[in-house]
Amino acid sequence: MLKRTSAEDIRRRLADKIIKGQLAPGTALDESVLAAEFSVSRTPVREALRLLAASGLVAQRPHAKALVAKPDEAELAGMFEVMAYLEALCAGLAAGAMTSTEREALDALHQEMAGIVHFGDTARYAEANDQFHARIYEGAHNAYLYEITQSTRQRLQPFRRAQFSALGRLAKSHMEHGVIVEAILRGDRAEAEAAMRRHIVIVSDEVQRLGHG
Repeated sequence: MLKRTSAEDIRRRLADKIIKGQLAPGTALDESVLAAEFSVSRTPVREALRLLAASGLVAQRPHAKALVAKPDEAELAGMFEVMAYLEALCAGLAAGAMTSTEREALDALHQEMAGIVHFGDTARYAEANDQFHARIYEGAHNAYLYEITQSTRQRLQPFRRAQFSALGRLAKSHMEHGVIVEAILRGDRAEAEAAMRRHIVIVSDEVQRLGHG
């Protein structure tokens, strides 16, 4: 007997496509088309879209098709402003709370990313970048902070990934990461916070320059 595709399965798969940019901001999400794609009735699709709307990845309006969320310039700037504070707090806490094993793993990942930058592999760098930031969130050892930071990051992810299309951005991003890593390894909370905030502000500026939002 075939396993039935649930609303949560559909939500997860659509969220993955949105986060990876496979469904661009502003894309219409037709219930009938999606039901056919997932071989289900419209009911689980409707529930999946409701869940995605609750997380901010999808915009829903009465009597209209759901759309992949496309925040305007002011909304996007506001989200990045909050993101900068959340990630700075994570980095600061991680500077004091990370175990030696976690610090070594973060440093090793950063070194590995140098090779990815050398080959200019934007797709691999985007994946590694997700891991890099997630390890810092985890290293803060604050479950609630991790939850809200990841949630905010998810909403910004399609735009954050877009920055890597800019010439020279991979190398600059890696250099910014290096300052953050050094501060965390030294246990310097103030500098870890400041370096991470600077990094996210640069990302925000780059995204705005590229005209996303």
